[in-house]
Amino acid sequence: MDSTITAIIMGIVEGLTEFIPVSSTGHLILVGHLLGFVGEKADSFEVAIQLGAILSIVALYHDRFFSLIPRKPIFPDARRSALEGWSGILRIGAAIAPALAVGFLARHQIKQYLFTPATVTCALFIGGVAILIAERFVSGRRTNSLETVTFNQALGIGFFQILALWPGTSRSAATIVGGMLLGLDRKAAAEFSFLVAVPIMFIATGYEFLKIGATLSETDVTDFFWAFVFSFIVALITVKAFIQLVNKWTLVPFAWYRIIAAPIFYLLTRVAA
Repeated sequence: MDSTITAIIMGIVEGLTEFIPVSSTGHLILVGHLLGFVGEKADSFEVAIQLGAILSIVALYHDRFFSLIPRKPIFPDARRSALEGWSGILRIGAAIAPALAVGFLARHQIKQYLFTPATVTCALFIGGVAILIAERFVSGRRTNSLETVTFNQALGIGFFQILALWPGTSRSAATIVGGMLLGLDRKAAAEFSFLVAVPIMFIATGYEFLKIGATLSETDVTDFFWAFVFSFIVALITVKAFIQLVNKWTLVPFAWYRIIAAPIFYLLTRVAA
């Protein structure tokens, strides 16, 4: 298959799956195997094309990111969001630190042992079951909004994010489920997962570009561009639709998708191998 078409397909998959609880990395690995796009460069490509999806969140939530800039409030006694200024920076920092530390220390082992169709499909299935259990556990429980997220909740979500280092688990799923179990409502947990994804994904993407930048050909750069464009556009649409969905429904449909898709993907990759 033409490399540009492959890049566009991968960009669409990235945009569709990055911010919903189904695992973008897992889907990229599985689709890559089905398309014959495998190897060290493919692994790095799957991380680097997240840039388009990251920028879609920056575009959608630019006011939220702007509010993180530390400044004196106009009305000192006004009630402020917990995600403004230094308070917000500390909470987002707490939520990304555990996964960044473990991811950096175990990065070679993760790529060596966990970037395979078998491990991905296993994580897809287990994650689906975990979402069903979490939805049952939090049903009817009192929750709080994004504006009142505490430092301890943010840190706890950070530890849940470590689970997402196993491709197929889903960073979004780990963060959302972790947030729900720690007391956030479903929408707040989803939006917090978007916010904390940005610094983590910028760091991971930057690292991959630094690692493979010197080896990129003109064709590779073109492929990255098209993957970036499609992942940006598709992620914009997907995130808006996902937020509307979690306002009305639970995450149960995503759980069943994972449970059903896992054995299907496994069999498809076995045939394609």
